[in-house]
Amino acid sequence: MRVGSGGAVRGPGSWARRAAVAAAVAGVAAAAVLLPSTASARPAPTAPAAAPAPTWAPREGAAVHPGVGTTTQGGGACTSNFVFRGGDGSVYLGQAAHCAGTGQSSETDGCTSATMPAGTAVTVRGDRGFTATGTMVYSSWVTMQRRGETDPNTCAYNDFALVKLPPEAVAVTNPTVPWFGGPTGVATGGLPEGAQTFSYGNSPVRGGVSAVSPKAGVSAGDVGDGWGHIVYTVSPGVPGDSGSAFLDASGRAIGLLSTLNLAPLPVSNGVSDLSRVLAYANAHGDLGDLSLVDGTAPFTSTPPGVAVEDLAPPAGPPVGAAS
Repeated sequence: MRVGSGGAVRGPGSWARRAAVAAAVAGVAAAAVLLPSTASARPAPTAPAAAPAPTWAPREGAAVHPGVGTTTQGGGACTSNFVFRGGDGSVYLGQAAHCAGTGQSSETDGCTSATMPAGTAVTVRGDRGFTATGTMVYSSWVTMQRRGETDPNTCAYNDFALVKLPPEAVAVTNPTVPWFGGPTGVATGGLPEGAQTFSYGNSPVRGGVSAVSPKAGVSAGDVGDGWGHIVYTVSPGVPGDSGSAFLDASGRAIGLLSTLNLAPLPVSNGVSDLSRVLAYANAHGDLGDLSLVDGTAPFTSTPPGVAVEDLAPPAGPPVGAAS
């Protein structure tokens, strides 16, 4: 993880190197462009049709889904967040941009931090021993540095990357968040103080014990002019949980885990706002129209198999402590 201003820790990878630490598919209608009667007899050009949506693998048997692990070449181990789709039909798995970071643990500014480039290989570690090699085709850090981004809030909280999945991984992918179901779209109103949130971590530190992966939390408020949120969960994100998904109380994708904060709010997590980071990727990336893929199962805040006490709002600082 990486240690930021105020004691924030950000990053994937080993403990030796780092203390590591949300919309439907947009269709493009095919429309024929009619030529004047005096034009040549050439066929009328047409707008390209959207690629057909993939047939998702059944939820219970899918090897790839939100929350599977990723390992970025030259970077570290992280947890994926959500499934995304491009206008050309490509399927992407989201992770944190800092998962490809190569600098010191004190480097938290995405506009200046060292990082692996776009095109870097990412190993996707799915269920039941499935692995595939994807490609990091978008990184907010790479994009901000290329553009010369200077807005301090954007530089601090825009922590998002996309891994393009190969066909063999797409074939075994389901977009549903484990345990909770959803997502049910992208949240756009922030995460108000006291609002409940839900997450799923998959750090190797958890030893493969899935029962400790689902987590509930409560918001201590928005930061960075809405670019980030401070969240307390029953068990905070740990090294390897970086990038993991956060849902709001309606099952909407609110963000992804970016930092483990040591101060001023001890053992809280910093979450990058998904609506902001996705809008930035659409505005400044080169992947075309990107959209979140909703889950195939409905959201529930009380998933079977998870003890009610494990999903109770955690004890934390007074509401508003983040402001």
